[in-house]
Amino acid sequence: MTNTTVGLEELLMQRSLTDAQLQKAASAAANFRILPDATVIKIGGQSVIDRGRAAVYPLVDEIVAARKAHKLLIGTGAGTRARHLYSIAAGLGLPAGVLAQFGASVADQNAAMLGQLLAKHGICTVSGAGLSAVPLFLAEVHAVIFSGMPPYALWMRPPVEGVIPPYRTDAGCFLLAEQFGCKAMIFVKDEDGLYTANPKTSKKPTFIPKISVDEMKAKGLHDSIIEFPVLDLLQAATHVRQVQVINGLVPGNLTRALAGEHVGTIITAN
Repeated sequence: MTNTTVGLEELLMQRSLTDAQLQKAASAAANFRILPDATVIKIGGQSVIDRGRAAVYPLVDEIVAARKAHKLLIGTGAGTRARHLYSIAAGLGLPAGVLAQFGASVADQNAAMLGQLLAKHGICTVSGAGLSAVPLFLAEVHAVIFSGMPPYALWMRPPVEGVIPPYRTDAGCFLLAEQFGCKAMIFVKDEDGLYTANPKTSKKPTFIPKISVDEMKAKGLHDSIIEFPVLDLLQAATHVRQVQVINGLVPGNLTRALAGEHVGTIITAN
């Protein structure tokens, strides 16, 4: 047992868990990466799955081909149906924790649908306690599907304004990538990446191939392509220090990104 470990154990027995010296000792302890060879892919609900067969089938084919060379944790977004539920629940005055449960139910549905499409290839959908079986699935078939919504439910942190859950499927997928110590995090959207303005509504937006979190916030772009809390999570992360946002509607983009190519926009922690 190292001096650092001994010191940390003593501090844990004697101090508050918010003690500055204890926090420093905990930070100095070695971090173990559970799945260092795996990549987390977040497939957008509204941007991809809600588009149906034309968008989903080509992506399914890419996933089946890519898993031969890569270990994939595939998270699903919620999308349009969740937004509809949010609007009704918010109008009823329900809190963020209840809305989080509704959003999770839609992400679960999308995971189930994707799971059925990939079932014949041996790729399963897991949730809750099933996440403990992820290493086995990765070893056997190199891929597994999960619902991207973090399971906070009624314990969801209330937002500063409104009742929309601040930690949704982008955040959930990133947290899984960080906690498992995965090698990469790829967000599959319906845009080529980050722009200076919304490309769906702006006439002349400028594409941004690479940017840091601080630069995004300084330019007012912190809620443009991925959920705002992901940026803070990225800066606080130990293992996943950058994320990549790609257009999943362009055939081959996912394959290229998994191969290490710079596709779309890369957002860095610093």
